[in-house]
Amino acid sequence: MKYIYAVFILLTFSTTSYSQYDVRAGMGISFGTMPSLIDYLNQNFVPSNQQLGVFNSAIIFSGEGGYMIHSNYEVGIEVAYLINSYNFSYDLGNYRLSYNILMPTAVNYYVIKGPGYDFKFGGGIGPRFVSANQQLPGTTSGVNFTSVGFGILAKADGNTTIGGNFYANIGVDLRYDFNGEPKNGSTYLYNSAYKKNVNFNSLSVELGLGISYIF
Repeated sequence: MKYIYAVFILLTFSTTSYSQYDVRAGMGISFGTMPSLIDYLNQNFVPSNQQLGVFNSAIIFSGEGGYMIHSNYEVGIEVAYLINSYNFSYDLGNYRLSYNILMPTAVNYYVIKGPGYDFKFGGGIGPRFVSANQQLPGTTSGVNFTSVGFGILAKADGNTTIGGNFYANIGVDLRYDFNGEPKNGSTYLYNSAYKKNVNFNSLSVELGLGISYIF
């Protein structure tokens, strides 16, 4: 009993000694590929002289809260929000497809700290929520499609002090997201060339800048 009590006191003291919080907000550029979506657009809506490449860019915003529970170990929750759109003009009108993906992720980090800086390496997993809107030429409004999936994230972050508890943040993320097949009721985005529903599964690399507050 004394041994268990001693271990409990040691763990409590260790956790308290290293505990601290940090929050981060930032934005960046995502370079990624969605093969199924790109095939759907190229084969059905993109003019032959404007065909989309394998990789395309999108804007991503993110925020994160973390808790240091050991000198080299941190847990946190990141919420990222990606937005992108494609627009093409025809004699009959415009084709437009816009989408956003909400990406909450539980993350774990190995942390290397020094005077006025730290580096964090880790990753995590979480659900993915897709909302897409497609407007066909000759129509006055779009149709919404949604899906739910999950994603895997690998991250490397660096923070360097800019004064007080504020730090400049730079990060590189690698994501693989199983975003599923967006649908409206029982209707999916459908690629008749492949006779398959369109999925938004993606592989992406992201570079982001932001501000962290460590306390």
